[in-house]
Amino acid sequence: MYRLLIILHLLGASVWVGGHLVLSLVVLPRALHARDASIVRQFESGYERIGLPALALQVLTGVWLALHWVPDIRGWLAPASLQGWLVLVKLGLLAATLALAAHARFRLVPVLDAGALSSLAYHIVGVTLLGVAMLMTGVAIRTGGVW
Repeated sequence: MYRLLIILHLLGASVWVGGHLVLSLVVLPRALHARDASIVRQFESGYERIGLPALALQVLTGVWLALHWVPDIRGWLAPASLQGWLVLVKLGLLAATLALAAHARFRLVPVLDAGALSSLAYHIVGVTLLGVAMLMTGVAIRTGGVW
């Protein structure tokens, strides 16, 4: 069961982080250069159908995996081990990701035009960097460190 959770968690991370890297490094620069918000909106409309379920999959499998590494939930909020600290970091990164993504989805995307594109760009890059940081933290939980 543990290996299946790892596979599902990595699959979700691949979709979430990979999609945001494509958005940040390919789609967003093209949209900013053309000053055309529809380029981002078109990508988002397709990606959202797999990106949000991938994030949900990561959250579900992540909680299960965190329980494997730190079985007492109190150890997530008052960590006594490296894994406990890393679970806490990952929860903080997740909270920041959800806050940025929700703000972008409900405040910026509905009124997205060329003028608001630069504001959305900060959110996109932020969520991408948070995703990479979550990925690195997950590696650290499993291996005992990133380096």
